[in-house]
Amino acid sequence: MSEIGFGCNQYQLAFYVENAPQFSSYATPNSLIELPPSAINEISMACGNGWRKQFNVYAKFIYNLSSSVFSGKTAAPTWQQYRDTQLLQQGSATALLFSPPNYTRANTLHIIAGRGYAKKLASQNLLGGNLTWLNDEFAYNIENKLLVSPFLDYRQLSNRKIVFLAQMCEQLVQHNCIQLERFQLPQM
Repeated sequence: MSEIGFGCNQYQLAFYVENAPQFSSYATPNSLIELPPSAINEISMACGNGWRKQFNVYAKFIYNLSSSVFSGKTAAPTWQQYRDTQLLQQGSATALLFSPPNYTRANTLHIIAGRGYAKKLASQNLLGGNLTWLNDEFAYNIENKLLVSPFLDYRQLSNRKIVFLAQMCEQLVQHNCIQLERFQLPQM
């Protein structure tokens, strides 16, 4: 299965979203494209606030991960600088994919952004296993290092939910489990 999206070919962290931006230079990619430094700003300007929010939330999420889960954030002192100089670029170890998860990559954390998209992939047998739902927004599959989170938007994946998702990632990567008693589910 071909991977389609934006990011580093050696990614270790991937978010999966259903749709690519509708912008001539980056619309409907047919492979994994490492973005040049100006691309995130170009896409945000051409495709609107929704794409700017996705990139912002992705970068904020990375800055909530411990360095034992993802060490790439040390490349920039703030999430804004990381977004502008590292996110989805060569060597960033990050990807934003528009194709179903590829579980053949070792040591990769997969996050599907949005319950609706996760359920669509499940109905097409493209998840590679069953999900355990924690509530209406978060789910996981330990075997595939797969998490489901709200969509990459400030209202759906708020700062509190970003922290929760980061805690889930830490447990999954460090302990190969999700222990709910160690943290509290955020209010929906």
